[in-house]
Amino acid sequence: MKPQSERLGNEPIPRLLLDLAFPAMIGMLVMSFHNIIDTFFISRFVGTIGVGALSIALPVQMIIMALSGSFGIGGGSIISRRLGAKEVDKANLVLGNVLSVVIFISIAGIILGFKLLTPILYLFGSTETLLPYAQDYLGIILYGTAFFVFSMAMNNIIRSEGNAKAAMISMLISAVLNIILTPIFIAPLGMGVRGAALATVIAQGFTVIYLIVYFTSGKSSLHFKAINLRLKWPIIRETTAIGASFFVHQAAGSIMIIVANHMLIFYGGDLAISVFGIIYKILMFSIMPLMGIVQGLLPLVGYNYGANQHERVSESILLAIKVSVSLSLLAFIIIMAFPKAIILVFTDEAAAMKIGVTALRIMFSLSLTIGIQQITSGVFQALGRAKEAFILSVSRQIIFLIPLLLTLPFLFELTGVWMAFPLSDLLSFLLVIWFISKNRNIFFVGQPIVKGEV
Repeated sequence: MKPQSERLGNEPIPRLLLDLAFPAMIGMLVMSFHNIIDTFFISRFVGTIGVGALSIALPVQMIIMALSGSFGIGGGSIISRRLGAKEVDKANLVLGNVLSVVIFISIAGIILGFKLLTPILYLFGSTETLLPYAQDYLGIILYGTAFFVFSMAMNNIIRSEGNAKAAMISMLISAVLNIILTPIFIAPLGMGVRGAALATVIAQGFTVIYLIVYFTSGKSSLHFKAINLRLKWPIIRETTAIGASFFVHQAAGSIMIIVANHMLIFYGGDLAISVFGIIYKILMFSIMPLMGIVQGLLPLVGYNYGANQHERVSESILLAIKVSVSLSLLAFIIIMAFPKAIILVFTDEAAAMKIGVTALRIMFSLSLTIGIQQITSGVFQALGRAKEAFILSVSRQIIFLIPLLLTLPFLFELTGVWMAFPLSDLLSFLLVIWFISKNRNIFFVGQPIVKGEV
């Protein structure tokens, strides 16, 4: 049977990007939708205080995702290039090493999480009021650490070989089960935030079963071999270097939420944290299609780069930029036109509505630039250009957003928290334009790129 990955090098780019990105977009939208469902039911049946607790617990989940996703993306970048060079054995070796790291992260996450749960929640901005809810939610989530880490890493590996549909199915299993179970556990069973967490863990468990079946049934170009579990330092080093940009991006998001939570407590109290939790879920939902395009683009760029088909690399990137900018524009129009209706989905509390509508409009005022930021960072990841990918990943949240969150509230109080987001979008966009101009041969011409060794 012809390997799944070979189509990356010969089928038309528009068709490939659609085939690879559309399933990823659908999967990520449904995954994000289950977060919306969590927020909706918790807000309605527990109250906005429950949403605030989820916002406090979110940084821990993001760190877990950062670790697993970084090795999945880093390993996937190497795998796609090895498959493009017809080096299947080397690709399988990378898969085994990623799995070994996943096992280690799972064990460490469970142990450290439970021993330090309460101090971590206080550090991340919890108040005495929010703490019991955050403990109930995160305490259950940590039981499922192994499920989250394995599914996140292996999903990126599947995409690296060009099988976006299988990756989409794995995401849909988790999301659909979550959407079904969450309202049942929260409302009829009366479990509140604990019900939302339990639904998430159960759903991820079924996803892991699907992924194991996929890799052991012969559907993948890759195969698990026990001998490949033995760690190889060159592979770990390169995987870490490439995945570092994703890790820093996710970890920076976690730090950003911690900083924002502390500022929100000081200038707006528990209600402001709850509103931020709602808006952040809306933000995540709006950028999921863009992340889907990036996920579809990564194997396409990586494979053709490994196969020395540089014109296909440039064609893929330009098409992805056009689509992402169009989607960013659509999201911008909808959010700016209907902010009150969007907030009303989650809460009808007058105080929350007043804060939420203002915050939503300010935070999304320059969201048009996010699409090209996502694509550009993803391109450098796919090419193994770890330095550029790292800089772009840290720019928005660490270099720009966190300092703005720490300074603007002193001048504009609560409004300053919201203003930090569009200003960081603007500064990050200017940096991206500079990187694109410095690498015109990649984005516009398709000239040969100086390659690093794997």
